[in-house]
Amino acid sequence: MGDRMLRWGVISTANIGRAAVNPAIQASSNGELVAVASREGARARAFADQWGIPRSYARYEALLEDDGIDAVYIPLPNSLHREWTIRAAEAGKHVLCEKPLALNASECMEMGAAAREHGVRLMEAFMYRFHPRTERVVEMVRSGALGKLEMIRSAFTFRLNRPDNIRLDPDLGGGSLMDVGCYCVNVSRTIAGAEPVEVQALSTAAPSGVDARMVGTLHFADGLFAQFDSALTMERREVYEVAGTDAWLHVPASFLPGKDDVSFFEHRSGGEVVEHAIKGADEYQLMVEHFADCVLSDREPRYSTDEAAASMRVIEALYESARRRGVAVSVASA
Repeated sequence: MGDRMLRWGVISTANIGRAAVNPAIQASSNGELVAVASREGARARAFADQWGIPRSYARYEALLEDDGIDAVYIPLPNSLHREWTIRAAEAGKHVLCEKPLALNASECMEMGAAAREHGVRLMEAFMYRFHPRTERVVEMVRSGALGKLEMIRSAFTFRLNRPDNIRLDPDLGGGSLMDVGCYCVNVSRTIAGAEPVEVQALSTAAPSGVDARMVGTLHFADGLFAQFDSALTMERREVYEVAGTDAWLHVPASFLPGKDDVSFFEHRSGGEVVEHAIKGADEYQLMVEHFADCVLSDREPRYSTDEAAASMRVIEALYESARRRGVAVSVASA
């Protein structure tokens, strides 16, 4: 790979790529964005011209046939992740795929098997995990600074105003849990450093049938609980709290803090509050640089497809509990 730079192609002109991941690739120290594909040639050309991308394709397949591309970023709707990840792997392309990696754990495992069979790397694009603030929170929890971990609470909500938005389409893998609640599930598992053994959930449905709102509880074997709510119908909320026997942390703008300096707050006995300031960072750039470095140095990414499948097992159990109106549902083992 020329001059140790990973040559990226992007499948789709989706907003998440335009606003965040594509600029992160272009700003990265070890990657370059060389091509974009859309199912509409004019859209692909206009997108490439606007963002200074050298090549554009009117077919996703044409991008995968380009020998000058080493890796692809896939920001397609959730229902298309499996198909195009596997097709990219078969074409010898490494894959960074948007979250959630697939519609269920079984699809995650298929995608991981395809990547291994064809000798390529595959990673789910949960960018918040690469922010130094997230890493610092996890470090504090692991060090015992909070005492015994007892409770994690998280929320990610926002309001959709267009009924034709793909997040409301059940055929495309829509719903609040799949779109934003998956962050709450992921951060709870990441901080706990363990998998829940059972879950409970309640939800309300949008007219299309997807979950417009969900509240859920994750039960861990050591007595830890994690509660969350997600919604496509509420004012924006994006926060998590981590509580132990000795202290608790409040982390605002948890998943999309931007590039400026940020803080989180440690609350201790007697009303003491300690502000932990973290230097600003682009979590998207840190993510794409990590992935590119793994490809260029031939090593596994920090987060595996097995980890993504474990997250989907929790999500599947939450949906089952919601269908059964809050009955506790065991989380399937690998």
